[in-house]
Amino acid sequence: MRRGMREVASAAGVSVSTVANVLNNPAVVAEGTRRRVEAAMDSVGFVRSGPARQLRGLPSRLVGSVTLDQANPFYAELNRGIEDHLDDAGCMLLTCSTDLRADKELRLLRLLEEQSPRGVIITPTGEEPQRLTAVVARGTPVVLLDARQNSLDLCAVAVDHVLGGRLAGEHLVRLGHRRVAFVTAGPDIEPVRQRHDGLRQALGGPPVEVRLAAAGFAEGTDAAVRALVEAADPPTAAVCVNDVVAVALIRGLQARGLRVPEDLSVVGYDDLPFAAHVRPALTTVRRPIRELGRIAAELLLDESAAGHRHRELVFAPELVTRATTVRVG
Repeated sequence: MRRGMREVASAAGVSVSTVANVLNNPAVVAEGTRRRVEAAMDSVGFVRSGPARQLRGLPSRLVGSVTLDQANPFYAELNRGIEDHLDDAGCMLLTCSTDLRADKELRLLRLLEEQSPRGVIITPTGEEPQRLTAVVARGTPVVLLDARQNSLDLCAVAVDHVLGGRLAGEHLVRLGHRRVAFVTAGPDIEPVRQRHDGLRQALGGPPVEVRLAAAGFAEGTDAAVRALVEAADPPTAAVCVNDVVAVALIRGLQARGLRVPEDLSVVGYDDLPFAAHVRPALTTVRRPIRELGRIAAELLLDESAAGHRHRELVFAPELVTRATTVRVG
């Protein structure tokens, strides 16, 4: 049977108001008292009522994260950054993937709205952006993650992907590479287009484009390797859309008896935790993944503060040079 605050207060030897403070404003309760109350909650089987909390005008503790693909390790890192900050605020994160489908994005947003969340942090598919302002108009705050505000009056946390692509390209140009491929995957999205633009700026012309069959993973790597090495004028380097694709490409090259970086220099993007530990260690463009998530969560929690103003924060990526690029010529 579900127990109430009076039972918790009796078990902990405190007042009901102290229990209420532990639930709703724990910062004002001494740590020892708070721990005693929390232990009493466990011992009597107390479960907080979310609907009752909201009926009292208190904010929801649920936050939704809508990203493109939870199977991509980049989004796992991103959500970890969100979750770490929300945990400090006593909130829980619910994650879901759109699979780059606008119809699924719409359905997920509707489902989340039905739960009356504190807000939604979203990496949008890019289609019908007005649906996000409609969500806000109905009372659910929205923060954009890995996307620019453009014309939307929303908080946004993004990376300068044009700079990221340019850093990768300039690095290769300094090493003497002139024919460089851009290995991408799946449908085009704004951050990927921006990386392509930055790479083109660095090269002084368009890169050779190689497209994988599936976004972010090893499927299609064999065809990409053939396109790279069997071309009449093969590139000497490849910039990949992310680290997962870069590692899959390296493995595909090695399976054909080719060497990285001697036969082909490879640059990744993201600097995921494994990038420094694969062999050869991956040269890549680093973006502060967990920090992006943390800032997005911070902006979302600030939405309810008096005087909140929508902001756009854009982080600068940096090149991390390791062992997969080498000088040519």
